[in-house]
Amino acid sequence: MSERNNAVSPQRDFLESLGVVRRNPRTYPFDPGYDVATVTSHIRQSHALMAGFKLSMATWLLIEDDSLRKKISAARDHGLAVTVGGGMFEIAADQGHLDEYLDLCRRLGVTGIEAGQGFTSSDPHPGRVMEAATARGLTVIYEIGGKHDGPFDEATTKELVALGGQWLNEGATHLVVEGRENAADVGLFDADGHLNGTLADSLADEFGLDRLIFEAPTKPSQFALLDHFGPGVALGNVRLEELLRVETYRHGLHSDAYKSAFHGT
Repeated sequence: MSERNNAVSPQRDFLESLGVVRRNPRTYPFDPGYDVATVTSHIRQSHALMAGFKLSMATWLLIEDDSLRKKISAARDHGLAVTVGGGMFEIAADQGHLDEYLDLCRRLGVTGIEAGQGFTSSDPHPGRVMEAATARGLTVIYEIGGKHDGPFDEATTKELVALGGQWLNEGATHLVVEGRENAADVGLFDADGHLNGTLADSLADEFGLDRLIFEAPTKPSQFALLDHFGPGVALGNVRLEELLRVETYRHGLHSDAYKSAFHGT
């Protein structure tokens, strides 16, 4: 098993001489259906920068069993928690097959599930879901926000704060803030993709950044959230090939982040 350690390396020594210290991983990259070689090579190369690994959408249910198991094993062998996206949770709950879905997740060896109410009429009870998931050794992350409901407003945000609080109180580890694949006209982003910092702050004030993962699927959304909250913000829905760009920015090594990181301007 590989260790996620801080072994001395020439490049790390150089970065430390610049005052750049490797930060604890705060990015949750996802696999939308890449081939096994792509997934495993990214994990091998950059696992120390990953806070976890997500199998997204329903693609993981459609690929060959051997390919799926190799992806899961690669992540877990490198010390990464493996979560499956919330879409299949919603479909399973809406169709009355939630227990079978949780059994499948356990058998496959994933470590957690994402739950939500983003596009179905199902109304899963937090306590019952947590009990069923915990009994199978699965952690739960709850996603707040609808996929087709447009951007948040103050009233929506208050409702989501109350709902998210219920899930955290029942044992969910984190809340994911909906951003879909384009970060536009959804969640904290308006139709032009601009971040609503005021509403983002209201979520952070309520739950704290340690319990929140903000979906940031595009370069503008990633940089906007890092600019707004600083390098400690957790980002999700980051494609594997974009992880290093995010971390370059997070560490102040991107041209757009350099002045702020090194000169405070």
